[in-house]
Amino acid sequence: AIQSSSDRYVPRRASLYAAILPGMGQIYNKKYWKLPFVYGGFVVGGLLIDFYNSEYQELRSLLFESFSDPSVLNDLGVSEDRLRTVIDQTKRERDFWIILTGIWYLLQIADAHIDAHLKEFKLNPDLKATLRPSIRQDYYAGNLAGISLTIKF
Repeated sequence: AIQSSSDRYVPRRASLYAAILPGMGQIYNKKYWKLPFVYGGFVVGGLLIDFYNSEYQELRSLLFESFSDPSVLNDLGVSEDRLRTVIDQTKRERDFWIILTGIWYLLQIADAHIDAHLKEFKLNPDLKATLRPSIRQDYYAGNLAGISLTIKF
């Protein structure tokens, strides 16, 4: 039996590997150059989540501290309403980055799945595309210069 490229790369398996361990689907598809992007996205997402979560926790503790000692707000130079607004904004940013990191996780699964599907297609060696300068004579406009794209199958 002839083994084709589509027999070796099963999209469902690539998706499963990527779901179990991010980046594993890209390794399965032998697209090693994508790994820094996959893990870079998770590192950036994780760092931003950690940053906004620590800011949120710190501001929240200041708010709770201000309940027992109102001079804390005077030392900061902010009102309680303003502090609550900043706390809400920080929490919103943290939640936003959690959602984006989840989307990044789903995108790397989709990338592995689609890339495994694309292994089925074979390129036609006779397919050629050329880009050349073009000069055309028009009765009304005279000589027209441009670029022509020619695709041959």
